[in-house]
Amino acid sequence: MTPSPSCSNRQATTADDAGSIEALNQDCFCISLDRDALRVALESEIGQPGLFDLMQERCPHLFATRPVFVSRAHMARMADVVHAVESVVAMPAYRAEVLCRSAPIARHDPGGARGVFLGYDFHVAASGFGLIEINTNAGGAMLNSLLARAQRACCPAIDDLMPPAVSANAFDEGIVSMFRKEWALSGHERPLRCIAIVDESPKQQYLYPEFLLFQQLFQRHGLDAVIAAPSEFELRGGVLRHDGIAVDLVYNRLTDFSLDAPASATLRDAYLERAVVLTPHPQAHALYADKRNLALLCDEDRLAALGVPRATRELLLSGIPHTELVEPVHAQRLWRERRHLFFKPAAGFGSRAAYRGDKLTRRVWEEILAGSYVAQALVAPGDRATGEQAPPQTLKFDLRNYVYADAVQWVAARLYQGQTTNFRTPGGGFAPVYEAVHDADSFACAASQK
Repeated sequence: MTPSPSCSNRQATTADDAGSIEALNQDCFCISLDRDALRVALESEIGQPGLFDLMQERCPHLFATRPVFVSRAHMARMADVVHAVESVVAMPAYRAEVLCRSAPIARHDPGGARGVFLGYDFHVAASGFGLIEINTNAGGAMLNSLLARAQRACCPAIDDLMPPAVSANAFDEGIVSMFRKEWALSGHERPLRCIAIVDESPKQQYLYPEFLLFQQLFQRHGLDAVIAAPSEFELRGGVLRHDGIAVDLVYNRLTDFSLDAPASATLRDAYLERAVVLTPHPQAHALYADKRNLALLCDEDRLAALGVPRATRELLLSGIPHTELVEPVHAQRLWRERRHLFFKPAAGFGSRAAYRGDKLTRRVWEEILAGSYVAQALVAPGDRATGEQAPPQTLKFDLRNYVYADAVQWVAARLYQGQTTNFRTPGGGFAPVYEAVHDADSFACAASQK
């Protein structure tokens, strides 16, 4: 592998030269995914024989071949927007307004648990910046910890810029501490003993390999851990059980956010009776992930009425693309402006039923008007050349900030082709993020992970 000019020469002439972030993402091919290291990390360090082959078979485009570079300024700005959102969500006035229009179960007191793995997803590019959505059961954290252990540099100078394994190890430790904190925040004094990782038909889920990684992580830290569907539990004597084993905490990966499905009935009862700590829970989803909240968070008049400070309002208005509810009264205007808009279902997830306005047909538009949708101003995603072809293939990327308790735990990229992230693109998938620091004399890359 021949080092690209922007990486092999660490003495860039100016900040506007090849050391720019855009140049790095277009020209730097010095770091790549090392599949042998990935196998070793899975089977030796983490102790999951056979998982590499399962990943290759089930999800061959889970890991991108190249990392993504992001400027220090953009990393800081994302953290600032996260903090601004968190400060508003903590306000009683905001919570009252959001919860009054949410499902009744969202108003149930979750008992202290905050909700693990918030996912703040951003588009960051030279042409624009914006928080495009927030998720409450954001997947991929363990996969990105694994990915950090499997990067290869082409030369010693670049090898110095790679994140040390201790970064991923610290993230893993932080994950376990986060779950233990959720348990303690819920008022329990005895140690956490058993965690259930729950999703519908978990073995058929695309990210099932990640469930296995979580299970192994918990077990390495002395916790019992099971992977189960919601229908596999029973509630007896105020205790949630799986195969007779008492479950303390449920790591909730369901997209049945209000626990309305018949299969979720036992889990719902256990949550309402406080027989288990559920994280993330319906209230967290209502407060963060309902996309109608984005319309509130970028509406200056409504924010002012809630008592949000001016500096916070300004940060949110500049950091969240203008978002509004799709209402029939505005149908003609929104149709005229559709080429500059992205339409998302208010309760949607995983980019399902989401549409770029320039791709809309009249039939789909009528469905949007009949549903509960928001319209969001388009902000272009970043671009990353992969160097896999001649000329190099260029993929889009977004940036996912994993957040807990108002702190960014990890930042990862997702590379893709098409309208939205899909994990179906050769060369695409999760990618490490490197914070690129450069000035008039030099640039250096450092791992973005905290």
